[in-house]
Amino acid sequence: MNKKERIKSARYVAVDILEAIDIEKAYSNLLLNAKIKNKQVNEKDSGLLTELVYGTLQHQLMLDFIMDHFIKKPQKLEGWVKQLFRISFYQLEYLQNIPSHAVVSEAVEIAKIRGHQGISRLVNGVLRNFLRQGTPDASKIKNEDERLSIQYNLPIGLVKTLISEIGMNEFIKLTKSLNKPAKMSIRVNQKFITREEAIRQLQIENYHAALSQIAPSGIIGHSGLPIHTHLFEDGKITIQDESSMLVAEVLDLKKHHHVLDACAAPGGKTTHIAQFLSKENGGCVTAVDIHPHKVKLIKENALRMHVQDVVHECVADSTELSKRFGDEGFDRVLVDAPCSGLGLIRRKPEIRYHVTSDIIESLHQQQLNILHSAAKMVKLEGVLVYSTCTILTKENEMTVNDFLKEHPNFEKVEINNANVKHLQTALGQIKLYPHDFGTDGFFIQKFKKISD
Repeated sequence: MNKKERIKSARYVAVDILEAIDIEKAYSNLLLNAKIKNKQVNEKDSGLLTELVYGTLQHQLMLDFIMDHFIKKPQKLEGWVKQLFRISFYQLEYLQNIPSHAVVSEAVEIAKIRGHQGISRLVNGVLRNFLRQGTPDASKIKNEDERLSIQYNLPIGLVKTLISEIGMNEFIKLTKSLNKPAKMSIRVNQKFITREEAIRQLQIENYHAALSQIAPSGIIGHSGLPIHTHLFEDGKITIQDESSMLVAEVLDLKKHHHVLDACAAPGGKTTHIAQFLSKENGGCVTAVDIHPHKVKLIKENALRMHVQDVVHECVADSTELSKRFGDEGFDRVLVDAPCSGLGLIRRKPEIRYHVTSDIIESLHQQQLNILHSAAKMVKLEGVLVYSTCTILTKENEMTVNDFLKEHPNFEKVEINNANVKHLQTALGQIKLYPHDFGTDGFFIQKFKKISD
């Protein structure tokens, strides 16, 4: 392999992506998609690239534990060198189908291209030493929190929080599930096609799917990418996790309803809500985001899904909705709030390393600010739904409780929709952990406005 070919190899590109994630706090899925789409990696290597990036991020703390054992001062390594060691240890430790000599040889060649002879000798020596000595035993770490952190690849603070909230047994089930591949969840635009017909049409294009067991509009793909199918191009299906498909069901929508989606971009839930509304009956959904380029995405999604007749996109600050819309103008209001995104760890494994207690507290306050603003928009006897894609109590139950303390004119109400009522765990609440049904982690709370 010459230099030009190696620069487009999975291992070389993986180092670039992981370095960008580490330094710029970029999202792995976006970087991967961009590299593959722009053909910055050899087409035959795209699968290995995805495996290396996600696998290395999923096992990063364990890989760093190995690195600490074999390198005296790993903190002094340049960022790309650290990532090169991580992907190399990952392959040697977890990918048994790749020959060890190939892993070492490729790492050395990458070190020569990106660094110098001294770096390549260090890489060669460390990796060969690891092959001779084997993996250090993390179970011997005396400090329990540190041991659990490395064994389950979660920061110590997050380990403590999760164990205190769900207990050790559920914590272990959760962490084991996070290393399983995320399902390909597809929402069917049932305004135009049934789930059963969508499955039949996808099979004609050699894309196999089955009915979702928890999302009434969902099907689960078993192979390939549905974005290349005619159904996707025609706007009859879209990509959306099963858990987030439940939000529109909980809203209990009628054709004539006026709905506000207060944090709408990129428009997945907006276009789902729109499927239940009718322009002829006066129904519409107003989709808000503070960023014009994100509002453009909502419009594009509405057009692709053929629901633009009931979707009104607008740029607005969701913490100051009264300034734009006045008060009590909507039958249904959705606040799919900004959150830590810890329910998405399968899809964005790096999230676990970026979340701090200060960030969580800041998000909690932001969530309350948006809820305070959105509450004014709800008509008497109308419904407010709060949702997040996180699993932390601070962003979910505590946000709900703090909101109710300041808004006695709202109360939690039961979910009456028969399609999703069985998922309700508390009054008007759905909380899914990734290990429950293999979905993203997600939280939904339903409120009703009972007085002015």
